[in-house]
Amino acid sequence: MVNEVRYEQVKHGLGGYQHMRRLVLAVLIVVMFAALLFGQSTFPPDTIVHETIEMVGVLLIFLGVVGRLWSTLYIGGRKSSEVVIGGPYSITRNPLYVFSTLAAAGVGAQIGSITATIGFGVLCACAFYIVILREERYLKEILGAPYRAYLAKVPRFLPKLSLYEEGDTGSFKPRLLRTTLLDGLVFLVALPFFELIDGAQQSGMLPVLFRFP
Repeated sequence: MVNEVRYEQVKHGLGGYQHMRRLVLAVLIVVMFAALLFGQSTFPPDTIVHETIEMVGVLLIFLGVVGRLWSTLYIGGRKSSEVVIGGPYSITRNPLYVFSTLAAAGVGAQIGSITATIGFGVLCACAFYIVILREERYLKEILGAPYRAYLAKVPRFLPKLSLYEEGDTGSFKPRLLRTTLLDGLVFLVALPFFELIDGAQQSGMLPVLFRFP
């Protein structure tokens, strides 16, 4: 009976943080697409600088999506039941957030702006940082000493590659991988979506309210 109660508490707590994570992501998406809709780079389209920034952005988006999938292979729904220390979780405590931040920076790069690339990444990192702090307080209470030891060893956000360990993926759950893939596709939508926006701005159908260097 005690185990059942504890399971329900863990399930309820995790559900709340998952909801918060999705809410933060949704707000970030609205902000980013608003910038994409009405913002434009000071570097003209078809210039080397503009095209290079866009290409780097595409690489960041794919790296973010692949990294999120890699992280999901290890976490596999085990986040509130045990301390996961293998794979990406051996070099950073929050790889899902790290790779989401890279993808967000990639979306900003689709404007062809260095400022937007850095700004989108920083905005995403700051928003997730708040969620991370709340999650850590929750996981300290649930997982206890093993998690505290993990906190002392592995950095919160910026990866420390020298700590890498292959680890164990545990019991793989395809459903979670599919959900993560669908979440990541939101970032990929920025690629064709921006091309449409760029065309609309060039034709005058969309107003340019601000410019990014």
